[in-house]
Amino acid sequence: MAEEALTANDLGDVSEAWWVPLVLGIIVVIFGLLLLSHPAETSVWVAFLVGFWWLAGGVINLITLFVDRTLWGWKLFGGILGVLAGLIVLDAASSTPLLAAIGLGAVYVIVLGIQGMIIGVIEVIKAFKGGGWGVGILGVLSFLFGLFLVYNPFAAALALPVVFGILALVFGIAAIFMAFRVRSGSY
Repeated sequence: MAEEALTANDLGDVSEAWWVPLVLGIIVVIFGLLLLSHPAETSVWVAFLVGFWWLAGGVINLITLFVDRTLWGWKLFGGILGVLAGLIVLDAASSTPLLAAIGLGAVYVIVLGIQGMIIGVIEVIKAFKGGGWGVGILGVLSFLFGLFLVYNPFAAALALPVVFGILALVFGIAAIFMAFRVRSGSY
């Protein structure tokens, strides 16, 4: 397969959709501002969205079993897990909204912590196989940071709205700038 170069017509098509990253950037900036100005309320709102998302995803997985039976065990498992997780989050978010938002954040932090510890171990192994001291040091730091997150998930979860708010502002502003670059054709 030969790769084709973009033509002027293709670039023109891209520049006609400049408003898509602009709209997405504005939405993300608003979300970031909400996370920074009203972290508790926005976190509760996100918890409800996650609950609905998991519930809908679980139901869709179960429905697809009737259409396509490939990987039926995983679809069944994912569907049941999605429905249960969605119902649990929605129930918790409706009865104790702030606690549900913090608990959901703590689960996310634990997953990130475990991922950081696994990456840290892999990087240390790479360092011993000739990857260098830098890789080893970063691996140890990654492992320690992951261990810190797993050890203090609720403390880290309380910082999530601020961290995500700052990231949302940065990425939203970058998307807005990119939209205007695409519009002007200077990409």
